Amino acid sequence: MMLDQKIFGKNIIFFSVQTFNLENEIIKKLKEFGARVDYFDERPSNSDFTKGIIRLKRSIYQSRIDNYYKKILKQTKNKKYDFLLVNRGEVVPAFFLEEFKKIHNECFFIFYTWDSFANHSHPTSILKYFDKKFTFDSDDAFNYEIGFRPLFFLDAYKEITKYDSINNNYDLLFLGTVHSDRYNISNEISQWCTRNDLKMFCYYYVHGRLVYLYKKLFDKSFKKFDYKKLSFGSLSKKEICLLYKKSNVILDIHHPGQKGLTMRTIEAIGAKKKLITTNSEIKKYSFYNPNNILIIDRKNIQIDKYFFEYDYEDINDNLYNSLSITGWLEELFFEEHSNNWTHPIK
Repeated sequence: MMLDQKIFGKNIIFFSVQTFNLENEIIKKLKEFGARVDYFDERPSNSDFTKGIIRLKRSIYQSRIDNYYKKILKQTKNKKYDFLLVNRGEVVPAFFLEEFKKIHNECFFIFYTWDSFANHSHPTSILKYFDKKFTFDSDDAFNYEIGFRPLFFLDAYKEITKYDSINNNYDLLFLGTVHSDRYNISNEISQWCTRNDLKMFCYYYVHGRLVYLYKKLFDKSFKKFDYKKLSFGSLSKKEICLLYKKSNVILDIHHPGQKGLTMRTIEAIGAKKKLITTNSEIKKYSFYNPNNILIIDRKNIQIDKYFFEYDYEDINDNLYNSLSITGWLEELFFEEHSNNWTHPIK
C-alpha cells in the first residue's frame, strides 16, 4: 500500500516539539500525500524560558502544561480524527490521551521518539495509550518491546551532489547542538585536521542562553567552551544543505547516553557523504559500510587520513529510499510494514 492510499483525506492531529523546523517538514509531507493535519507544539510555549524550565524542572511548570492540553481538548472535540501522531512525547500528559481517546474512540494513536528514554523518561509513562509505538534507540526498543525505526533524511538531501575540489570546500563538517563532550572531541579533531592539511568547519548550537548558563555552571564539559563559537540560532535547511554540498565528510558525535543514530548520520546517507562517527552501534545496521563510515573512540581518537581519499559507495536503492522521510512515514502509518533494520543482537 502506498502512503497516499493510507492517509489521503484523513484527519491527523500531530504533536511535536519544534526541532530545527522538522515538524513543518513532516506536516508538509503528510499534506503532500493528501492528509489534513492539525499541528500543536508539544510545549505550551517555545520560548527559551519554557524549553529551559521543562528540561531542568518540569514539575513547577506542570499546571501550565495541563491547562494547555485542556484547551486543546476543547478546541478539537467536535472534529473527527483518524490518526493522532506524537513525535517525542516530552510533555504530553496521560489525562489528555485518555480523554482524547474517549472523545475520538476510532482514532489510531501513533508514537515516535528521536530521543533516548534515559534522557527523557516521561514517554515511558504514556506508551500504553498508543496503538503503534517506535523509537530510534535500539536498546529502548528492546527493553520496552516497541518498534525500532531509525530517523530519516529530507528530500533536499537527495539533491546534494559532491562538488569538485574548490577553494571553499571543507574536508570535514560538524554541525550540532552542544552537549556532553562534543566540543572537546570536535576541537581535538579540528586540531588533527590542521596538522594534516585538512579544512574543517564547525557550527555549535545551544537552546537559549538560560540552558547555556545552567550548563556553564553545572556541566564540566562547558568549562573549556569558547563562548564566541556558540550560536543561539539554528541553521536553516538551505544553509545546512549548502554546507553539506561543500563538504566531503560529515562528523557525527552522538550523545554518550544514547545508542540511536542521530539525524546527522541519516542526512549523511541521504546526501551520499562519508561519515566519521563516535557511535559504534552503526555497525549493526544494514547500511553499514566501512568504506563510507569510520567509527572512532571518543576517548582515544584515531583517524586514518586515507579515509578522506576514497569515494563514497552507494547503498541499495530500496534501503536508501526507506531512510527518506516518505519511508519513515510509511513505516509509522502502515499496520503491516517491512523492517529493513532488524533489532540488533543482544
